[in-house]
Amino acid sequence: ARSTRFVNSMLNHYKQSVHKALPVWSHMGNENWCMIGYHSVSVVSDAIAKGLDIDNELALEACVNSSNVDYFDGTGDYKKYGYVPLERSSSAASITLEYSYDDWTIHELANRLNKSEISQEYARRALNYRNIFDPSLHFARPKLKDGTFKEDFDLLDTHGQGFIEGNSWNYSFFVPHDVNGLIKEMGGEKQFIRRLDSLFTMELPAKYFEKTEDINEEGLMGNYVHGNEPSHHVAYLYKWTKEPWKSEYRLHKIMRQMYKNKIDGLSGNDDCGQMSAWYIFSALGFYPVCPGSDQYVIGSPKAKEATIHLENGKTFTVKTENLSDKNVYVKAIKLNGKKYEKHFITHSDILKGGEMLFEMSNRPNRKSASYQKPYSFTE
Repeated sequence: ARSTRFVNSMLNHYKQSVHKALPVWSHMGNENWCMIGYHSVSVVSDAIAKGLDIDNELALEACVNSSNVDYFDGTGDYKKYGYVPLERSSSAASITLEYSYDDWTIHELANRLNKSEISQEYARRALNYRNIFDPSLHFARPKLKDGTFKEDFDLLDTHGQGFIEGNSWNYSFFVPHDVNGLIKEMGGEKQFIRRLDSLFTMELPAKYFEKTEDINEEGLMGNYVHGNEPSHHVAYLYKWTKEPWKSEYRLHKIMRQMYKNKIDGLSGNDDCGQMSAWYIFSALGFYPVCPGSDQYVIGSPKAKEATIHLENGKTFTVKTENLSDKNVYVKAIKLNGKKYEKHFITHSDILKGGEMLFEMSNRPNRKSASYQKPYSFTE
């Protein structure tokens, strides 16, 4: 499998690395430390969650060592304070959020391998995102070494606010491993839903994006930035709330508005194919909101019918009934002919092969509020 080769290649990089670390941004055989997080751990952990043939012990060792390179991007300070202080990096708040997720993937991997001590340590680290949520604003906000929050803070500005290529409004939603915990940090479910609604509909003054090289007006939907990847999971977050159908509406709007069949048809940089991958998953009707878990969160398909040819020789087919530009809401789902009432499907369910049938409607299915919600680290 190509994915297995990818991950083994990363593990080979680890074995040869003078830093004893998985690649962050490997370029012509050299590490150039570009961008933030130690996200290889997410890829490795996800590969094992999905059952790929990887050396488990080596994988865990590589992940643990990668997350303890103290001189990399504030890692030492992160371990000491529970967050990366703003004095250490101008991207401190976004780094803290991303490390927190990466650490959850290591917790999950250790859990799978029955390494309880490592699992517990990384369970603690996975909650570090809480340390930078400002309880007066219920948004993520960079902190200084002395434990105080940055003053003169602008939630909409992408420059000089402690976030890289994004503002606090967008980045505060980046807790894919603990959406229930995030809802709590944001002030409860009602406010969380209101915030999501606002994100997609509010007016973002031009001064906030005119000097950002990756983003133009076409890549914006309100203050939601589809042209840059840290926001790509956000439209799915309604699925953890009592208004899950709002994801279905938003996803269709994004697929219609942000993907055009013309020369400038993408609304941003297709970093490593992520803009395209988002579309393919979303058009199929499900998306990996939290790599490292075995779940894909169910959205709303745009493809009338699509078949995935699996490596085990089986096929998994998605079909729709009554799909149209107006019928974007999922009225009912059947998996292999049986009623399906979950907001996620597992990787192993897909690998078994079969058929998922979506019955579409122009009205939200309010009963879906009671369907089983996707994974969250805390209750």
